[in-house]
Amino acid sequence: MKSKTLVLVVMGIFVLAPVFGVAWAEKVYHIGEIVIIEHPDLQADSDGFKKAMEEEGLVEGKNVKYLRLNAEGDMSVASTIAKRFVSEKVDLMHPISTPVSQACVAAARGTQIPIVFSTCTAPAKAEIVSAWEAPRPDNVTGVSDMADIKVQMVAIKEIFPDLKRLGVIYNAGEVNSVQQIDELKAILSEVGIEKLVEATCSTTAEVITATRSLIGRVDAIWNPTDNTTTSGLEAVIRVCEENRIPLFGSTGAMVERGCIAARGANYSWIGWKAGKYAAMILKGEKKASEIPVVKCSGDAQVLVVNPAAAERMGITIPQSVITKAARVIE
Repeated sequence: MKSKTLVLVVMGIFVLAPVFGVAWAEKVYHIGEIVIIEHPDLQADSDGFKKAMEEEGLVEGKNVKYLRLNAEGDMSVASTIAKRFVSEKVDLMHPISTPVSQACVAAARGTQIPIVFSTCTAPAKAEIVSAWEAPRPDNVTGVSDMADIKVQMVAIKEIFPDLKRLGVIYNAGEVNSVQQIDELKAILSEVGIEKLVEATCSTTAEVITATRSLIGRVDAIWNPTDNTTTSGLEAVIRVCEENRIPLFGSTGAMVERGCIAARGANYSWIGWKAGKYAAMILKGEKKASEIPVVKCSGDAQVLVVNPAAAERMGITIPQSVITKAARVIE
């Protein structure tokens, strides 16, 4: 039975010396941070957020107190956590991923508590904001992990040109995942993929069954930035290795865990950018509505490859691809 225990990590507090005479020197900021589930990409986001805050003089153990809670994949728990943040009057919420961002926006409605989300793929479609530019509600902004799907597919085809039938596993209840699948369907013919074979799962426990359903029906599998499948990625990797099915990811952390390659979001950068936004808001430099939501681009989207994983799944990564990768997993 899934535990509903809320994991609370409380950082120390201290007072930061005045900076250029600004009155926020004696303020201790309470930040409510929530993740939908634990996995490396979301942790990288959290770490990047704290790093950016520290660069701006907002240091844990000095003038910041973090409440970091895990919804454990349960939206009712996410709603409870978000309401707790409101009742405790935190100075800012930092929800990581689409489902918990939705919960925080709903809970904070009618309050002035600012929200800086991150790792939210399609914030407008998920009704977290009304628009990417000049976002509404006025207290919400953030950073999307939306990476160019076509760029990802081109990278996969360069590694595995014989790919015709692509399998994908995702939770249809995650708006961010549905957005990616819709975008993928729209560009299949452009990248030379003839068929998309879908397998859905609603919980991490269902991931392995969904993966097995693709055996014999696909040439390769792509794992999007879906929280459910990413949490159960080791099960997907195991099935793919046993059946020699090439598995591609959408983030560097997935490649570290055993996918062949990914041309995707840099989650440390996403969290770092969100932390910079949060610092602007807390210092009174800008309101959330004055900060546009941004996507991954440039240095925020990188190619990572894992030649050993490719060998275990029956293919070889061309040297030309390895040479231009930002990181090669040994």
